[in-house]
Amino acid sequence: MPRDNKTPLIQKIAKQACVTFKGFTSSANGDNSQSELITLVTAVRAADLKIAPRKSKQSSGEAGLQGPPVTYMHICETEVFSMGVFLLRTGASIPLHDHPGMNGMLKVLYGKVSVRCFDKLEVSTALPHFEPPLAPFQTASLRRSVLRSVAEYSENSGPCLLTPVRDNLHQIDAVEGPAAFLDILAPPYNPDDGRDCHYYKVLQTVAEGETDGKSNEEQQGEEKEKAEETWLLEIPQPEDFWCGGEPYPGPAVSI
Repeated sequence: MPRDNKTPLIQKIAKQACVTFKGFTSSANGDNSQSELITLVTAVRAADLKIAPRKSKQSSGEAGLQGPPVTYMHICETEVFSMGVFLLRTGASIPLHDHPGMNGMLKVLYGKVSVRCFDKLEVSTALPHFEPPLAPFQTASLRRSVLRSVAEYSENSGPCLLTPVRDNLHQIDAVEGPAAFLDILAPPYNPDDGRDCHYYKVLQTVAEGETDGKSNEEQQGEEKEKAEETWLLEIPQPEDFWCGGEPYPGPAVSI
């Protein structure tokens, strides 16, 4: 079969994303179609979207003087998925946030990002002691979670994947300069359908010090388990984070 070299890669990605994420709910071919989408997304580069890597002019702390720390280029959106590009200035961070009921792919186009992923866990009956202590009304905003992974991604990396239950909460930090990544979410954010973005911060817990009668190995094992589990507090959007917009310069996408 002859290769299709005329269709822009981003158009192929959009078409396959539509097939893949429809397949998650309507057929048994979700795994196969996701593999095809991963292959296409892995191949995309900034040049395919006519995006030139930005120069490192300032840190995100100085960004307020010249613009937002993060900007977004909208490519397309359907009922099945949305797709766009996030551009992060040097030192910028997209705070810890979730994607309720959503699948996603993040593919770096230039630069390097660190992605810190958490999974929500069932809430236990007993809450630990926090430092500083929480107000009683804040306990309803607590989320028990586990730090699943911390990894760095560059343009030569495959995509970072998230599902409704795995790596659904994450924080994204630009590393060693500006960065940009292609972002696909399925289905898109929609507050009317319960898919709104929530922000979180990691809480520090106070150790109870219950070690009597336990060996060093037992203590170390328990400490490791506790270190992997953490508590998150849902918070308003951080004041030092905001996202601007700019036009997408690449090939037009039709769905």
